[in-house]
Amino acid sequence: QVQLVESGGGLVQPGGSLRLSCAASGIWFSINGMGWYRQAPRKQRELVAVHIGAGGANYADAVKGRFNISRDNAKNTVYLQMNSLKTEDTAVYYCNALYSRSRGGITYIAWGQGTQVTVSS
Repeated sequence: QVQLVESGGGLVQPGGSLRLSCAASGIWFSINGMGWYRQAPRKQRELVAVHIGAGGANYADAVKGRFNISRDNAKNTVYLQMNSLKTEDTAVYYCNALYSRSRGGITYIAWGQGTQVTVSS
């Protein structure tokens, strides 16, 4: 089972930057993808960015050009660099990982506990 622990959230002014980290621990055969989602009050959880391996990534239109996702495989950690933050970026940010426990095995999904990001003046 994979456990994910996020860190790096906080309060920042509009236009500021934050860097979120998500570290994976536990036992797995392979982690096939890691990503970030967010959920604002009274809204559904939405995709922010996913790292799909070999440097590939997908981003929500709302964050393209401002956010960057990266992954350090040696540290089993995924990062989300958030620049030019806007008030509408305020949300709880969740990390997730798609992993398998054996070669050719089924894919499991793990979620972190979430970290609050508040953008406000």
